[in-house]
Amino acid sequence: MGSQDGYLLDNRQREAGRRFDAFAELFDPWTFVHLDRLGLGSGWRCWEVGAGGSSVPAGLAERVGPAGRVWATDLDTSWLTGLASDTTEVLRHDVTRDDPPATGLDLVHARLVLVHLPDRAEVLRRLASALRPGGWLVVEDADPALQPLACPAGGSLAEERAERIRRGFRALLAERGADLAFGRSLPRLLRAAGLRDVAAEGYFPLTSAACRELEAATVRQVRGQLVGAGAATDAEVDEHLAALAGEDLDVTTAPLITCWGRRTED
Repeated sequence: MGSQDGYLLDNRQREAGRRFDAFAELFDPWTFVHLDRLGLGSGWRCWEVGAGGSSVPAGLAERVGPAGRVWATDLDTSWLTGLASDTTEVLRHDVTRDDPPATGLDLVHARLVLVHLPDRAEVLRRLASALRPGGWLVVEDADPALQPLACPAGGSLAEERAERIRRGFRALLAERGADLAFGRSLPRLLRAAGLRDVAAEGYFPLTSAACRELEAATVRQVRGQLVGAGAATDAEVDEHLAALAGEDLDVTTAPLITCWGRRTED
C-alpha cells in the first residue's frame, strides 16, 4: 500500500487480518485464474504491490518455484511475517514515492491498492516501468459506483439498514480521496501507460459467508467514523453485525475489476 495518510482502512488495526482472510477466500481464486492464464510459472520474477496479507505472494512463490523470485511490498509489512524465503523478499515500500524494488519483471500485480492512492495514473506508470518487454501488469481494483448496492435483493429492514451503512462507508472512502468509479478506468490507464493487449473483466459474489465476514470486519474497523458521521447509530451497527453473524442477510461486495496489459517489445 502507499502512504496511509488519510487511508480509511489502516492495516495496523486488528480487523485488517480478518479482512485479508476474507479477501483471500473471495478473490484469490479469481486472481490466480487470470495470472495463470497469462502464463505465470517457473522462473518468473514477480512484484506483489501493496500485498497486505500473505496469500497472493505465497501463491506467486509456489508457482515461480526456486528458479523464480517474488518481491512482496507494502507500507506496513506486519501481516507478511514469515513469508520471506530464499525466493521471496518482503520490503517496506511506499509505491507513491519509492522506486520499484526490481526491474525487468515478468509480472507486476496490485489488488485493491491504487483506488486509495493519490495520482493513481503516475503510480500505474511506475508499475509498468518495472516490467521487462513482454511482461504483464495486472491491476485489480474496486468500482463501488458500478454496482453500489450492499444487498441487491432488498426488501427487508435489515437490508435497508445494510444499504444505509454501505452508503455511509462509501462516503467516508470518497472523503479520504478514493475514486468510487476507478475500476472502470483501468483499461484506459493501462493503454496510456504504453501497455498493449489490454483487457478486463469484472467479478463480484452476490453472497457468501466470506462476504458477510468482510462486511462485518470492515464495519467494525470503521465503526467510530460511521457513527461520528451520522451514517448509523451504535445500536444500528450492533444490529447490522448481529444480522451478519447469521446466514439470512445476503450481502455482496463492490465489483472487482481485473485489468491486464503487456509491455511492448523494445
